Amino acid sequence: MELEDNKLMSKTFFWMFIGLLGTAIVAWYTYSSGLFVDIITNGYFNILLILEVVVVLLFSFLFKKLSPMLVAILYFIYSMLNGVSLSTIFIAFELGSIIQLFIVSALLFGAFALIGYITKKDLSSWRTLLFGILIAGVILSLINLFLGNSMLDLILDWVILFVFFGVTAYDVNTIKQLKLDSNLNQEKLYIYGAMQLYLDFINIFLRVLSIFGKRRD
Repeated sequence: MELEDNKLMSKTFFWMFIGLLGTAIVAWYTYSSGLFVDIITNGYFNILLILEVVVVLLFSFLFKKLSPMLVAILYFIYSMLNGVSLSTIFIAFELGSIIQLFIVSALLFGAFALIGYITKKDLSSWRTLLFGILIAGVILSLINLFLGNSMLDLILDWVILFVFFGVTAYDVNTIKQLKLDSNLNQEKLYIYGAMQLYLDFINIFLRVLSIFGKRRD
């Protein structure tokens, strides 16, 4: 069983890495080529965000019905779209700061992923608390777009960062539990896991960048 778990997690993290690599390449190309200027000035950015939400919803609700190939395609489509939207971080933050905090985020993510992997405890009971806090944080973040309170922004960044530490451990633990589900196509499980962990890492990175990133003058 432990050997199977190791194989599953190896595949999951490999696919997560490929997704992140694709996102990074697309983000840098979109920024360095100046494509992001056209996207923002022509009003395509909001359309891009909507497309990302649509792909995530399709992935989440149709995961069990779609073939492994279609699930993989949706995953890579999302990672590419996300790369385009994340190109904006190169406008707001210095490149050196982005690279350093990406490494810091990877270390933090790895630590909490390891906790979720090695623990013998079922972390499913964390779900309600973690996602309850996360939803509340997202709602407050949307409200603060109109309030413009910088202190509330900082507090929310810290709260959501710690929530995603917990979500990372929870997701890794859940992936291990899903391995036991005979009704789930095991060929798709590592893609599902890669998507969940990809989202966890991106959220940790963005919060760390927002809190500690060195902004451009």
